[in-house]
Amino acid sequence: MKEALYEKSITWAKKKGFSDIKANCEGYEAPNNIKQVRDDSVIIPDITASSYGHKSYIEIALKNDDKQSTISKWKLLGTLAARKGGKLYLMAGRGHKAFTDDIVKDYNLINTQVVSI
Repeated sequence: MKEALYEKSITWAKKKGFSDIKANCEGYEAPNNIKQVRDDSVIIPDITASSYGHKSYIEIALKNDDKQSTISKWKLLGTLAARKGGKLYLMAGRGHKAFTDDIVKDYNLINTQVVSI
């Protein structure tokens, strides 16, 4: 299921004029890893892309039981995107949009846009 969402998200990014697209799936160059010093964990963005020299992150938003980890990842990617002049796009498929909207609203995720795919 996630592979189909990757393809829809990459198609969306291309239509919106993004270039230098890197995706954490087969057939694409992998995005750079982000290592967190505090707990030695590694975060891998689903998709990264550039538009007019600004780097944005595109995440596939799926409901899951590890809500806190998802929130932490999205906060980090939103902050990094803001520093690079880009945005965090959360690609929510059918049945996952309400979950995604609630997190964005409840945790005041800055520089984040939810996109229905």
